[in-house]
Amino acid sequence: MNKILNFIDGVYINPQNNEWIDKINPATGLKNAEIASSDIQDVELAFMASQKAFEEWSSFNPNLRFRILNRISELIEEKKSGLALAETYDTGKPLKLSEEFEIPRAASNFRFFATAALQFASESHSNYNSINYTLRQPIGSVGCISPWNLPLYLFTWKIAPALASGNCVIAKPSELSPTTASMLGQICNEAGLPNGVLNIIQGLGSRAGAAIVEHPGIKAISFTGGTKTGKIISSVAGPMFKKLSLELGGKNPCLIFEDCDLEKTVSEVSRLAFSNQGQICLCGSRILIQESIYEKFKKLLIEKVSKLRIGNPLDPNTQFGSLISEDHKKKVLSYIQLAVEEGGTILHGGQEIKLEGQCANGSFILPTIIEGLHAQCRTNQEEIFGPVITLQKFSGDDEAIELANNSDYGLASTIWTKNINKAHQISSKLNTGIVWINCWLVRDLRTPFGGMNASGVGREGGWEAMRFFTEAKNVCISY
Repeated sequence: MNKILNFIDGVYINPQNNEWIDKINPATGLKNAEIASSDIQDVELAFMASQKAFEEWSSFNPNLRFRILNRISELIEEKKSGLALAETYDTGKPLKLSEEFEIPRAASNFRFFATAALQFASESHSNYNSINYTLRQPIGSVGCISPWNLPLYLFTWKIAPALASGNCVIAKPSELSPTTASMLGQICNEAGLPNGVLNIIQGLGSRAGAAIVEHPGIKAISFTGGTKTGKIISSVAGPMFKKLSLELGGKNPCLIFEDCDLEKTVSEVSRLAFSNQGQICLCGSRILIQESIYEKFKKLLIEKVSKLRIGNPLDPNTQFGSLISEDHKKKVLSYIQLAVEEGGTILHGGQEIKLEGQCANGSFILPTIIEGLHAQCRTNQEEIFGPVITLQKFSGDDEAIELANNSDYGLASTIWTKNINKAHQISSKLNTGIVWINCWLVRDLRTPFGGMNASGVGREGGWEAMRFFTEAKNVCISY
């Protein structure tokens, strides 16, 4: 039985308490590994290693940082097949998705921030008798906590800028999808990253994650996950005056106007709703459709979704895999039942699906489309984080904006129209941190990423991330 260990000070070690968590392949329901169940003892070891490494790493020539981080990117690409397979075994997502989207993006994260290490600059301001210049200095030991849905993709999205800006990292992946994060430790060793610069702690959020957040020596926390957990982290880290970046939940609206490119929009809405089984924080879950095309769009969308190939994630033809766990499957099914109780009509899906063969005990649910629910119901207000979408009608622009903004969340939205003036006007009125027009999940890593309201605090990506992981110090010289 494979054991997934902690990676501290450049070596893999057992948890200090010798306690373990079972890891289940959600597509088969079978145990395939044991994960270190770490606690404050392991976090303290990681912190001490990071402190020991910080002086050397923070003083590295940016060219050396670039070379090491860029080599990590190259090694991720070289090991893509093994990493993708591990990702699929952990999450139950189609192997094709892991190979073509997630692992390449993890490599891109390191490559992008490797170049940022060379280009990151600060400001100077001259006056009639003085000059001020700004130093951007690394914080020290920082904590990075990532979710289970896009494991290596989001793990590296946090770690890469932290390392590029000269910090040492204590990172925790989700206990549901820890394998590729563990594999990253060996990759970092191969790339020449000094021992202690990156430390990977395995275990539960309530123990290992909490120990990272509570540790007085860890000065910044970057977290991606649920809004409820984000509130807890904020309540602990806030009084300790830690820097916080929280990328939390979403209930993302998709605004479809009568003048859209209908064929393209149907295809893209199917993708934005059900990619990774709807388990992406950027997935659209509230589909708002102009009433003049509502019935036609609904019919075409159902036809499109009904053709999604559901099956064994290892089958190259599979488009739709399993949910992350049996517990999550039960949660999603409970929301589908709630939607019916609230008066919704299930147009497609709405139930679990049993496959044959090795996936007979997997956590599979049919992609689900529901209509007839009012905007304020729980199904339209609470994040389900699964393959469930609702359809709502609107008459004109003002009603579309009102429906879109009728949420405590504010992460992302999409607009589908050929009228680019309308698209710009509506974009400025949507309460979301990201707006895509006639596209979805088109990412430029230079742009700020994050949400409003219950969707989080702060921004990731580009210079936003480099600024977060550094402290600004002004130096004034009189002459």
